[in-house]
Amino acid sequence: MRGVMPLPPKESDYSPLMARDDNGLQSGSAMPLPLELLRTTPPKERADAARNRTAILEAAATLFAQHGVEAVSMDQVAAAAGVGKGTLFRRFGDKSGLATALLDTRERVLQEAILHGPPPLGPGAPAEERLTAFVNAYLDYLLEHLALIRMSETSSPAARYRIGAYRFWHRHLAILLTGTPDPDHTAHTLLATLGAEHTAALLPELGEQRIRAGLLHLTHSLTQHPKTPTPPPHPTPQNPPHDNHATP
Repeated sequence: MRGVMPLPPKESDYSPLMARDDNGLQSGSAMPLPLELLRTTPPKERADAARNRTAILEAAATLFAQHGVEAVSMDQVAAAAGVGKGTLFRRFGDKSGLATALLDTRERVLQEAILHGPPPLGPGAPAEERLTAFVNAYLDYLLEHLALIRMSETSSPAARYRIGAYRFWHRHLAILLTGTPDPDHTAHTLLATLGAEHTAALLPELGEQRIRAGLLHLTHSLTQHPKTPTPPPHPTPQNPPHDNHATP
């Protein structure tokens, strides 16, 4: 499950994405976690627990694909997986927990491509190209699993921001946005436009093509350094009108 992240080991532990210079990491955060430590990691569990987990997730994935996430009950998942309802609820809590678990493997694939895959999504390309590649790849992932991601992100207030995967995406973007006035805030802003609830609301009106084009335009604009605006000229002071009736 995506939960509490470990503390960073030592300052010299950098991921392939983290360029080193005399000032260390340049994300705008004090002592940020290395990106490798923010990856979604597979759960470690006993063999019997792993079998139950696999059976449950396979059953859930099949039912969700056949009937839609909203239409499937936890009872149906337990019956299809051949486990007791107590086992299901203890392992995953509710459907949002199932959604989160189902997304883990898909997130790991994208994270691996970011860390070790070929450019421009992986290391070796300029920051602007990597940002564009990330937005395209994340949007593909989001649209393919929109119902699951939406459930996982909206299960409780601010649920999206508490999961480890969000921290990974944010850290990656903040690194690539080094040189902007506030990389951390800008990374949050870009990720806000990739929220599942936001995308689901816009999709019927705008369609995938316009959403993608708008996101790429926004991404490009974030990497451009705006010119310092020229201050308006000061107005020329006017002499007060002469009062012909003034007392000498």
